[in-house]
Amino acid sequence: MATDHIADKVIIVTGAASGFGRLMAQKLAARRAWVIATDVNESELAATIDSIHDEGDTAQSMFADVTDLAQMQAVAALAADKYGRIDVMINNAGTMPLAFHADHAEAAAAWDRCIDINIKGVLNGIMAVHDQMISQGRGHVVNLSSIYGNFPVAGAGVYGATKAAVNFLSESLRIESQGRIKVTTIKPTGVPGTGLGAGVINPEAIVGILGADAAQYLGEVRGRGDGTDEELFDPENMGYLALDPELLADQIIHVIDQPWGVSISDITVRASGDRYLL
Repeated sequence: MATDHIADKVIIVTGAASGFGRLMAQKLAARRAWVIATDVNESELAATIDSIHDEGDTAQSMFADVTDLAQMQAVAALAADKYGRIDVMINNAGTMPLAFHADHAEAAAAWDRCIDINIKGVLNGIMAVHDQMISQGRGHVVNLSSIYGNFPVAGAGVYGATKAAVNFLSESLRIESQGRIKVTTIKPTGVPGTGLGAGVINPEAIVGILGADAAQYLGEVRGRGDGTDEELFDPENMGYLALDPELLADQIIHVIDQPWGVSISDITVRASGDRYLL
């Protein structure tokens, strides 16, 4: 019988008011982890907690802006005071304002926010839990990156740069903290159901990561609603086009669901039939 390494872990999830963050909080609570869900959207964060309670599971929330270190430190203090430790920090909050450099007039504000959330937010999450994890002798930081962080492409200069920064932050923390803090960098490909695409400034900017297959792939994904090629959206099919958020969540749970001495430090999760170049 497999050993459960999720139950009773104290886990902080940022960006938990919607999309993938909400899903992670729900799944972890269902596995009997002690979840502290945080976000800047208080009403939707409350909805996340209500959905967890409706299933008979437990979790608590705390408003926090990941770009504010003091607020993230307050979340960490809540977890440490209530449970005596912090086992896992999932730095999930992020935005994806894809745009070309020529779109700078329309994209500048969104790019500023992206840099603050995707880089500063991850760094603040690390700093907020670092000392507690070191003092307790163990901990696990899970940072959400992207295949966009692997190599620069057209249409993702700023977003890709923020995810490359997440990779650097993650690997440097791993090297400095070996034997005390495990670090996992998660690099998903396209996961339409998370709602992350809502932040895209110029839809044409997706071409950089799809190249010549862009038109065909986007047509297939957008055509899902017409009932054709449904097998392309079946994860049992090798042509599976785009990850369902639940399947990505399951892989993140898998990297957490390990003995303390086992660290899955880097994982790329993709649909087997996606068209992404990176």
